[in-house]
Amino acid sequence: MAKVAAKTVKNVQIKCMVPAVKATPSPPIGPALGQRGVKAIDFCKQFNERTKDYETETPIPTIITIKPDRTFTFVTKLPPTTWFLKRAARVEKGASKPGSEIVGKISLKHVYEIALIKQQQDNMRDIGLKGICKSIIATAKSVGIQVIP
Repeated sequence: MAKVAAKTVKNVQIKCMVPAVKATPSPPIGPALGQRGVKAIDFCKQFNERTKDYETETPIPTIITIKPDRTFTFVTKLPPTTWFLKRAARVEKGASKPGSEIVGKISLKHVYEIALIKQQQDNMRDIGLKGICKSIIATAKSVGIQVIP
Protein backbone atom coordinates (compact mmCIF):
# COMPACT_ATOMS: atom_id res chain seq x y z
CA MET A 1 0.00 0.00 0.00
CA ALA A 2 1.29 3.40 -0.91
CA LYS A 3 0.93 6.19 1.57
CA VAL A 4 -0.57 9.40 0.26
CA ALA A 5 0.53 12.48 2.13
CA ALA A 6 -2.40 14.71 2.90
CA LYS A 7 -1.71 18.26 1.88
CA THR A 8 -2.78 20.64 4.60
CA VAL A 9 -4.11 23.90 3.32
CA LYS A 10 -4.24 26.74 5.79
CA ASN A 11 -6.26 29.90 6.03
CA VAL A 12 -4.43 33.02 4.85
CA GLN A 13 -4.67 36.25 6.83
CA ILE A 14 -4.22 39.68 5.31
CA LYS A 15 -3.85 42.65 7.64
CA CYS A 16 -4.53 46.06 6.16
CA MET A 17 -5.68 49.57 6.99
CA VAL A 18 -8.80 50.43 5.00
CA PRO A 19 -10.56 53.82 4.99
CA ALA A 20 -14.14 53.54 6.27
CA VAL A 21 -16.83 53.52 3.56
CA LYS A 22 -14.11 53.98 0.91
CA ALA A 23 -12.93 50.42 0.22
CA THR A 24 -12.23 49.95 -3.49
CA PRO A 25 -10.79 47.04 -5.47
CA SER A 26 -7.73 49.15 -6.29
CA PRO A 27 -4.33 48.54 -4.62
CA PRO A 28 -3.54 47.40 -2.00
CA ILE A 29 -6.81 45.48 -1.41
CA GLY A 30 -7.60 44.34 -4.97
CA PRO A 31 -4.27 42.68 -5.82
CA ALA A 32 -3.92 41.13 -2.34
CA LEU A 33 -7.31 39.44 -2.62
CA GLY A 34 -7.15 38.78 -6.36
CA GLN A 35 -3.97 36.73 -6.20
CA ARG A 36 -5.71 34.46 -3.69
CA GLY A 37 -8.78 33.99 -5.89
CA VAL A 38 -11.17 36.24 -3.96
CA LYS A 39 -13.30 38.86 -5.69
CA ALA A 40 -12.22 42.18 -4.20
CA ILE A 41 -15.52 43.85 -5.06
CA ASP A 42 -17.36 41.40 -2.75
CA PHE A 43 -15.09 42.36 0.15
CA CYS A 44 -15.46 46.08 -0.66
CA LYS A 45 -19.27 45.92 -0.64
CA GLN A 46 -19.37 44.09 2.69
CA PHE A 47 -16.72 46.34 4.26
CA ASN A 48 -18.40 49.56 3.14
CA GLU A 49 -21.74 48.31 4.48
CA ARG A 50 -20.19 47.39 7.84
CA THR A 51 -18.41 50.74 8.22
CA LYS A 52 -21.24 52.99 7.02
CA ASP A 53 -21.70 54.42 10.55
CA TYR A 54 -18.08 55.60 10.71
CA GLU A 55 -16.96 58.98 9.44
CA THR A 56 -15.70 58.66 5.86
CA GLU A 57 -11.94 58.12 5.51
CA THR A 58 -11.50 56.91 9.13
CA PRO A 59 -8.66 54.36 9.01
CA ILE A 60 -9.98 50.95 10.06
CA PRO A 61 -7.50 48.15 10.85
CA THR A 62 -8.91 45.06 9.14
CA ILE A 63 -7.92 41.40 9.24
CA ILE A 64 -9.19 39.40 6.25
CA THR A 65 -9.11 35.60 6.61
CA ILE A 66 -9.22 33.71 3.31
CA LYS A 67 -10.18 30.04 3.54
CA PRO A 68 -8.92 27.34 1.16
CA ASP A 69 -12.29 27.29 -0.66
CA ARG A 70 -11.74 31.00 -1.52
CA THR A 71 -14.40 32.28 0.84
CA PHE A 72 -13.43 34.98 3.30
CA THR A 73 -14.33 36.56 6.60
CA PHE A 74 -13.01 39.79 8.03
CA VAL A 75 -12.75 41.52 11.36
CA THR A 76 -12.65 45.28 11.76
CA LYS A 77 -11.02 46.94 14.74
CA LEU A 78 -11.18 50.43 16.22
CA PRO A 79 -9.12 53.18 14.57
CA PRO A 80 -5.52 53.55 15.81
CA THR A 81 -4.79 55.62 18.91
CA THR A 82 -2.67 58.04 16.87
CA TRP A 83 -5.70 58.82 14.67
CA PHE A 84 -7.77 59.71 17.77
CA LEU A 85 -4.91 61.83 19.17
CA LYS A 86 -4.34 63.79 15.96
CA ARG A 87 -8.05 64.36 15.63
CA ALA A 88 -8.37 65.62 19.22
CA ALA A 89 -5.36 67.93 18.76
CA ARG A 90 -6.69 69.04 15.34
CA VAL A 91 -3.44 68.29 13.53
CA GLU A 92 -2.90 66.58 10.18
CA LYS A 93 0.27 64.68 11.02
CA GLY A 94 2.61 64.00 13.90
CA ALA A 95 5.92 65.66 14.67
CA SER A 96 8.91 64.96 12.46
CA LYS A 97 11.12 65.15 15.59
CA PRO A 98 9.05 63.75 18.48
CA GLY A 99 10.35 64.74 21.89
CA SER A 100 11.71 68.09 20.73
CA GLU A 101 8.83 69.24 18.53
CA ILE A 102 5.25 69.76 19.66
CA VAL A 103 2.57 69.84 16.94
CA GLY A 104 -0.49 70.07 19.17
CA LYS A 105 -1.96 69.89 22.64
CA ILE A 106 -4.77 67.89 24.19
CA SER A 107 -6.24 67.81 27.69
CA LEU A 108 -6.49 64.90 30.10
CA LYS A 109 -10.22 64.87 29.31
CA HIS A 110 -9.35 63.95 25.70
CA VAL A 111 -7.06 61.17 26.95
CA TYR A 112 -9.87 59.83 29.15
CA GLU A 113 -12.41 59.94 26.29
CA ILE A 114 -10.00 58.07 23.97
CA ALA A 115 -9.33 55.52 26.74
CA LEU A 116 -13.06 54.86 27.11
CA ILE A 117 -13.28 54.12 23.38
CA LYS A 118 -10.13 51.98 23.29
CA GLN A 119 -11.31 50.00 26.34
CA GLN A 120 -13.98 48.41 24.11
CA GLN A 121 -11.26 46.80 21.97
CA ASP A 122 -10.76 43.06 22.58
CA ASN A 123 -7.06 43.34 23.46
CA MET A 124 -7.75 46.13 26.01
CA ARG A 125 -10.63 44.57 27.94
CA ASP A 126 -8.43 43.22 30.74
CA ILE A 127 -6.42 46.42 31.15
CA GLY A 128 -7.60 49.05 33.61
CA LEU A 129 -8.56 52.53 32.47
CA LYS A 130 -5.49 53.99 34.21
CA GLY A 131 -3.16 51.70 32.23
CA ILE A 132 -4.87 52.59 28.95
CA CYS A 133 -4.55 56.31 29.77
CA LYS A 134 -0.81 55.89 30.45
CA SER A 135 -0.43 54.13 27.11
CA ILE A 136 -2.30 56.93 25.31
CA ILE A 137 -0.15 59.61 26.98
CA ALA A 138 3.01 57.74 25.88
CA THR A 139 1.66 57.49 22.33
CA ALA A 140 0.83 61.21 22.35
CA LYS A 141 4.41 62.00 23.34
CA SER A 142 5.76 59.82 20.52
CA VAL A 143 3.56 61.68 18.01
CA GLY A 144 4.55 65.11 19.30
CA ILE A 145 1.29 65.96 21.05
CA GLN A 146 1.53 67.49 24.51
CA VAL A 147 -0.96 66.43 27.20
CA ILE A 148 -1.90 69.32 29.47
CA PRO A 149 -3.85 68.98 32.75
